[in-house]
Amino acid sequence: MILIVLTAVLLLTAGGCACVFWAARGGPRWTHAVARATLAAGHVTTALLRPGRSGSRTGSTSDDGGSD
Repeated sequence: MILIVLTAVLLLTAGGCACVFWAARGGPRWTHAVARATLAAGHVTTALLRPGRSGSRTGSTSDDGGSD
């Protein structure tokens, strides 16, 4: 069952990327709508996977470039 779901997600992603590519080159009107939806889904996914701004990046790192 999980294989079917992952295959469907892969096909939808590939189709969305193809529509973004086609719409950028002046494709039919429906490709522009699919491209907008694909780009919006990408932005939402990126926002969900990005670490929160509440203290996750404090500016101090453990890698100091090797200075002693």
